[in-house]
Amino acid sequence: MTDAASPTSAEPQPVPPSVRAQILATEHWGLLASRSTSQAEVLTRIAIFLTLVSAALVSVSLLGQATEYGGPFAPSALGILGLLYVIGILTQIRVINVADEDMMFVIAMNRLRAAYVDIDPGVERYFFASAHDDEAGMMRTYSFLRPRGSTQVAGSSMVFIIVVNSAVLGLFVGGLLAALTGLYPLAIILGAVLTVLSVLTWLVLGFRGYRRSLASFVPVSPTPPHGPTDRSHR
Repeated sequence: MTDAASPTSAEPQPVPPSVRAQILATEHWGLLASRSTSQAEVLTRIAIFLTLVSAALVSVSLLGQATEYGGPFAPSALGILGLLYVIGILTQIRVINVADEDMMFVIAMNRLRAAYVDIDPGVERYFFASAHDDEAGMMRTYSFLRPRGSTQVAGSSMVFIIVVNSAVLGLFVGGLLAALTGLYPLAIILGAVLTVLSVLTWLVLGFRGYRRSLASFVPVSPTPPHGPTDRSHR
């Protein structure tokens, strides 16, 4: 009988830094591929939706000319706009989900950079993207040369699709009110107000979802209190 530990109970041998770098690089490329696939898919969905919006508006216009805006025009136009809004909501939900996924991919790749820095501390000064997997590090990765401001959010695909889809909702509700009551000024005002309220509501919901995601996340390599130490800050 021997006192030597069995192979199954022995602790694994330390992995050489070169092997760790290969494992991290494989994971990094996997995240990049997933991020690229998500972005390509959502851009295709947006393009399809915008094509449908354009086709729907042209169809409504031609239908109005053919029917002299009477008879079957109102129910047909409302049916087209209603279907368009349903498709728009489905597209909008996917765009919001992909925006959330993109944030996750960025944070995950920031964590991998922290692992690269653990292997070679001197490499951090060459990274423009952050090696910290918290909110400040994510913001740094999204915008290298200046703090990430409201212009990036306002120009995002998420805000764009929210505005377009809210406009479709305003057209649908305004058109429905006009068809039922004939009060065209009121229909225009209500449609415009509803469009603005829809945009604001979705922006607030999106911001709350963003804060909830970050509140439930515990970073492994948070940004130091004195700020990032990468080269772009020196």
